[in-house]
Amino acid sequence: MKKIALTLACLGILGGTTGAQADTVVKIAFAGPLTGPIAHIGKDEEYATRLALDDANAKGVTIGGQKIKFELMSEDDQGDPRQATIVAQRLVDAGVKGVVGHVTSGAAIPAAAIYEQGGIPAITPSATSPKLTQQGLKVVYRVIANDFQQGEAMAKYAAEVLKAKTIAIIDDRTAYGQGLGDALADNLKKLGVQVIGREYTTDKAVDFTALLTRIKGKKPDALFYGGMDAQGAPMLKQMKQLGMTAKFLSGDGSCTSEMLKLAAPAMSSDVYCTQAGLPAEKMPGGVEFKKRFKERFKVDVQLYAPYAYDATNALIEAMKLANSTDPAKYLPQLQKVNMKGVTGTVAFDAKGDNRYGGITLNQFKDGKWVVLN
Repeated sequence: MKKIALTLACLGILGGTTGAQADTVVKIAFAGPLTGPIAHIGKDEEYATRLALDDANAKGVTIGGQKIKFELMSEDDQGDPRQATIVAQRLVDAGVKGVVGHVTSGAAIPAAAIYEQGGIPAITPSATSPKLTQQGLKVVYRVIANDFQQGEAMAKYAAEVLKAKTIAIIDDRTAYGQGLGDALADNLKKLGVQVIGREYTTDKAVDFTALLTRIKGKKPDALFYGGMDAQGAPMLKQMKQLGMTAKFLSGDGSCTSEMLKLAAPAMSSDVYCTQAGLPAEKMPGGVEFKKRFKERFKVDVQLYAPYAYDATNALIEAMKLANSTDPAKYLPQLQKVNMKGVTGTVAFDAKGDNRYGGITLNQFKDGKWVVLN
């Protein structure tokens, strides 16, 4: 019996394929909120990460003389900073070769220290807080523009086009929301626009009546919210219920298709949002990507999926440049990545920010977000 088994093994019949013929499995992780109020944004990016890995596997990638099979390992950080560090340590311990994530700045910033200790490169598709890449860490990269750029764009539009003289600001006290509010306030000051109220809430709140009532009495020309659509939508509804006429401004956390659904009765032409990056229609590969994404996952792109796709491919490109999947060997090559992605050219500066990030301003019209510039 032993002789028969040995003969079958030598012929490659027992167990399917021999070890020499087997692909080398390389685990790439996705980390973001897969449950909770912003799970739709996390799933959006997870799907895109999966699509990028499937595309690479379909084309065939050989690194270090080995045919590579990429596998996705997904972890739910719930958009929570404490859970993010647990997830990050779990991924380091699992031996993943790179991370796409985290989705939110509040999660990405504390997780970054864990990846730095483990030597695992992490590229975020959507964490826009400037603080993320100002920590002096070697492993952290970003493929999208940051909040400084968003704040500047919204402030300029509010002052020069909307002719707003007074603006109230609310943020959710997350690294993302507060950072966006701060960036706007700083730029409004430079333009001579008065911030007549600065209020705070949380990323779990749903009732903003008392807060909005205080702001209503100050009669601002516009109200800016720094946070996600899960709070932005009920806030906008409650503004309308209170009879507030201020224009509603927000960042990319509210610039989603989900916002259109959640706030549908209250959406009007007085609602604006900035978006880090370009709309899909303006991306070199955006239209085709949206089509393929919908065909594969049966849902529309929410927001950052194209950036997650490019973040994944940037990791793979660095591995190719190093001819190694070892994070210690391919990490330095991330500085040399210069590739044409779905979103445009992806190339990183010394801090890890994309040299070619852009900002888009949108307005609600005819049931959808319409690009203004």
